[in-house]
Amino acid sequence: MNGNQPFFRSLWTLPNLLTCFRFVAAPGLLAFAWSGHDRAFISLLALVFLSDVLDGFAARLTGQVTEFGATLDSFADLLTYMTIAVCSFWLWPDLVMREWLYVLMIVGSCIAPPAAGMIKFGRLTSYHTWLVKAAAVVVGVSLFILFLGGTVWPLRIAAFVSLTAALEEITITLLLPSPESNVRSLWNVLQKRQS
Repeated sequence: MNGNQPFFRSLWTLPNLLTCFRFVAAPGLLAFAWSGHDRAFISLLALVFLSDVLDGFAARLTGQVTEFGATLDSFADLLTYMTIAVCSFWLWPDLVMREWLYVLMIVGSCIAPPAAGMIKFGRLTSYHTWLVKAAAVVVGVSLFILFLGGTVWPLRIAAFVSLTAALEEITITLLLPSPESNVRSLWNVLQKRQS
C-alpha cells in the first residue's frame, strides 16, 4: 500500500484532476454520441477542451509541472482524440466519410508520435510542443465549426497543421537519446544538440 502513496499523492493535484476529467468524460462523450445526442456531445466536448487548456495553465500557475502530469496529459490527449474520432463517425457518418482523408490525417497525427515513442523508448512521449498546442487549438476550433454546421475548410487546414506537428514530434523522438517531457520545439532539440 505504501508503494501506491506517491502515485495517489501526485494524482491529487489541481492540474492532474483537471486532466483526469478527460478520462471521466470519455464514456460520457461515447454515450451521447451513441444515443445521437449531438448537442450534449458538443457541450461536453467543450468542457473537455476547456479542461485541456486549464490543466497546463494550472500546472504552471501552481508550480506543479511534473513528469507524471505531462505523461497523464499525453494519455488523456490520446484518449480524447480517439474518442472524438469514434463519436464523430457515430454522429456524422456522412461527413466523416466525405472528409475521410483529412480525418485520417488528424487521427494518424494523434497515433504516430506516441507509437514512435513506444517503439524507441518503450513509453508514450509527452513533449507538448508549441506546434502540437497550436494544432490542438486549430483542430478544436475546426471541429466546433464543423459540428455546428459550418464549412469544412478549417478542418482541412487543421489536418495539415496536425500532420506538421506530428512530423515534428516524430523527428524529436528520432533525435533524442532518451525520453523528455515538455520539449518546446524541434528547434530547441537541435540547439541543445549543437551546444
